[in-house]
Amino acid sequence: MIEDFYCDNVLSGRIEVERIHETANVLAFRHTRPFWEIHIVVIPKRHISSFLTLESSDDSLVLELLTAVRKVAGDVVDDCGAARILTNLGEYQESKHLHFHVYSGQRIRPDNPI
Repeated sequence: MIEDFYCDNVLSGRIEVERIHETANVLAFRHTRPFWEIHIVVIPKRHISSFLTLESSDDSLVLELLTAVRKVAGDVVDDCGAARILTNLGEYQESKHLHFHVYSGQRIRPDNPI
């Protein structure tokens, strides 16, 4: 298991991703192995291990991150009629980098951990 897939692979440029939305501090991209017909991941570009490790000094980043999640989710709702937003914690969090899933449509992979 890769401890931080997003820092190690996505942000480092080791793998290319289809970018959906980007700011100086946040990146939204199509999931590299989607579980849903529409499956987008939104991450901070700075390493934060979990939603539970956020500190008050992260407030402006959290606002920018949630603004990006809202934009991406709004676009998915406009295109598909519905969306879900999810973040995992603890043992459910496979990659130890704060991230939000924005997804819609039918499940396309049966091994869905979400």
